[in-house]
Amino acid sequence: MARQSTRAAWTVVLTLDGLGKLHQQVERALREAVRSGRVSSGTVLPPSRELAAQLGCSRWAVTQAYGQLVTEGYLATRVGSGTWVSWSGSSRPPVRRTSTAGVPTYRFDLAPGAPDLRAFPRTRWAEAARAASRTIPTAGLGYPDEQGYLPLRELMSDYLQRSRGAIVTADDVVIRSGVSASVRQLCTGLRATGIDRIAVEDPGWTRLRAVIESAGVRTEPVPVDQHGLDVERLARRDDLRAVLVTAAHQFPTGVVLAPQRRLELIEWARRHGGVILEDDYDAEFRYDRSPVGTLQGMAPEHVVLLGSVSKTLSPAIGIGWLVAQGRLRELLERSSGHGPSTLDQATFAELMAAGAYDRHLRAMQRRYKRRRDQLLAAVRRELPTWTIGGAAAGLHLTLTHPASLDTARLTVAARDAGTRIVPLAAYRIHANGSDNGIVLGYGNIADNEVAPAIQSLATAFASAATSA
Repeated sequence: MARQSTRAAWTVVLTLDGLGKLHQQVERALREAVRSGRVSSGTVLPPSRELAAQLGCSRWAVTQAYGQLVTEGYLATRVGSGTWVSWSGSSRPPVRRTSTAGVPTYRFDLAPGAPDLRAFPRTRWAEAARAASRTIPTAGLGYPDEQGYLPLRELMSDYLQRSRGAIVTADDVVIRSGVSASVRQLCTGLRATGIDRIAVEDPGWTRLRAVIESAGVRTEPVPVDQHGLDVERLARRDDLRAVLVTAAHQFPTGVVLAPQRRLELIEWARRHGGVILEDDYDAEFRYDRSPVGTLQGMAPEHVVLLGSVSKTLSPAIGIGWLVAQGRLRELLERSSGHGPSTLDQATFAELMAAGAYDRHLRAMQRRYKRRRDQLLAAVRRELPTWTIGGAAAGLHLTLTHPASLDTARLTVAARDAGTRIVPLAAYRIHANGSDNGIVLGYGNIADNEVAPAIQSLATAFASAATSA
């Protein structure tokens, strides 16, 4: 079907089977039409209202079907350009390509760290932006409050109390452009108070280590095991008075800081006058366990809570927050930092006030759980000798192998087959000879690409093993 024939009679192309709910019927009919080739790649689909009228169903049924097929990778959408077929149906696995900028691109990108960018609530965000531009007070259009837009801080205070168990008021919240910006300002403040080194998890997020060191603070690695940060090892170091920890879902291992370790870490902070920077990484997405409260809620006088919307909405939004009370506020007073645009903060505040952010989080949790389940099934089928870890929450999991494997070699083999993965060793400060792990992110891969991605990975691993 040519691009210019989008206004043809779609009742000829799509046949509803009468089974189940209407939006599921529309979804199945569209999926089958795309896969069979009756609707070819590049075809622009009619607006939801027009297709609904032709099919004799509600507009909601069509928008739900469009949204699901965008998630699965069959369709694509862009504000102002409509919705079109993006699936070509090619079964030949493309190998790794190089973009014009010289950056490798992949058919399947399983690197961790990205949310589902297809699911960004464009319409809701645009509506919130329009509302914010109409309702923001005239005074709000002047030079911004360094602490952040007050209505957003009030909403964020409420959100962190009810969803994360934090002890916080609006006065404790500071809006920044992300966790990295918060950590940079805090480290500058730590250095001004005489703290020139900070304990970090090993393995841990390399980007934050780079941010810390760029602020002139030295990072000191502390091992992570199946219970989280090894607090006993931290306590042996008399020269350390600050630590950065991902307590709810450690990156990259995915473990949760155990209850006893939490108590030990807080006791360490109280005994040494220490500062705990708690990166609330991936805390919103939990699938197989009860919610894990924050360390900050246990000891607000020693813990700075850090968060952002980079995994819940998009890194492009550039909004994050930190919660600091009492003497911890001195860290901010001894350094300078700037927040995002007041209009962007007001837009996010509108999204939260309308309940749209909470609804988005609930929808994304269901979506990620479904995709996580698909990934688990594919790994168990295609890579049965690998052990899965860290799958109860977040947007990534780990795979480890009992044998001694060269994960760097496997990563190259996967890359050459068009699949991007990251070895666990890439996140370590101190090399671990027993590291036979890889990290798989599933946040930004389409549902229908999960099984082919793992098949590609299994084929690449088998090829690497035979050529070794």
